[in-house]
Amino acid sequence: MIDGLAAHRCAGCRMIVAECLCDLIPRVETRTRVVVVLHQFEDQKPSNTGRLAARCLPNSAVVIRGGFEHATEVPVWEEHGDPVLLFPHPDARPLADWRDNPRPVTLIVPDGTWRQAQRVRRRIAGLGTVPCAVVARDAPSAYRLRRTPDPRRLSTMEAIAESLAILEGLNGPSTRDALLQIFEVMVERSLRVRAPAARPRTPGGSESGDVDLGIEHPGQHLGTLRD
Repeated sequence: MIDGLAAHRCAGCRMIVAECLCDLIPRVETRTRVVVVLHQFEDQKPSNTGRLAARCLPNSAVVIRGGFEHATEVPVWEEHGDPVLLFPHPDARPLADWRDNPRPVTLIVPDGTWRQAQRVRRRIAGLGTVPCAVVARDAPSAYRLRRTPDPRRLSTMEAIAESLAILEGLNGPSTRDALLQIFEVMVERSLRVRAPAARPRTPGGSESGDVDLGIEHPGQHLGTLRD
């Protein structure tokens, strides 16, 4: 074991060494700053996509929460731009409302199970007053590593990709494509080494992992999280 990680896994991408992604990870420059608030139990999981997204984005940070031993320092949310929490609070607005924001946006993304993500706003200092936003897309999630009761839910990385497609202006589509490309490689390589093969998502299946962003509720599109 190396810092809680099995020796046969890469310390960078958490994949087994034979399927390491590190040489393929793109460098995607953005005006938007992305801060992934990662639950401590997700930190070493190879199926986690929030940390992978942060590795692609130089203008990003990871905050680990959930326990004194693993927690990291909480940043000043306003330091790099106007903070927006990607979370389906009842008062959440469409993320497109910040598309032409004069200042850069600091997009704060909870990452963990749905139950873990629900607690972020009240347990992380300074998030209680940060406005919430949601994203949605028509295409179903391509995340096949964990089960969810609703196929419209997106993995954390997919949600970040869709968010940056909105916030990054003319560079939005290429930013989204770069993130989704490495995401798809990670999913395919993970499925290749699983035994038995990963089960497809099934209605009513147990929730596990990536926070779901992009589930449609009556009357509005609400983001939920699933990493």
